[in-house]
Amino acid sequence: TELNALQEELKPFGLVVLGFPCNQFGKQEPGKNSEILSGLKYVRPGGGFVPNFQLFEKGDVNGEKEQKIFTFLKNSCPPPSEILGSSSQLFWEPMKVHDIRWNFEKFLVGPDGVPVMRWYHKASVSTVKSDILEYLKQFEIQ
Repeated sequence: TELNALQEELKPFGLVVLGFPCNQFGKQEPGKNSEILSGLKYVRPGGGFVPNFQLFEKGDVNGEKEQKIFTFLKNSCPPPSEILGSSSQLFWEPMKVHDIRWNFEKFLVGPDGVPVMRWYHKASVSTVKSDILEYLKQFEIQ
């Protein structure tokens, strides 16, 4: 729900939130692509939630079958933590230093297509918003 609020509030500034479901973190997204929206609406977070941002098909963000967009993003921004996590909860091989640590890790890509920031999965949406607003200041007309 916080990502919906972020999308709504910063959309006038050109922000576009994109969601990429993945089942590599604790096997938390085991369903088929056709089940993901229903899971969000009725289970987690539930309460009729519908994302107001683009949700892509489920895919890998790490390992041998990772989507190329994540290879690009991860190699463009330093990892947000030195700790990768518990291998009993991470489901991919090989594990690399730049890998995404857990669900809801976030990246900011500038209007020129260049990744500029990466946030740890535990970073609050308010921190992400603050960082984005600070980044956007460079585009203000003086």
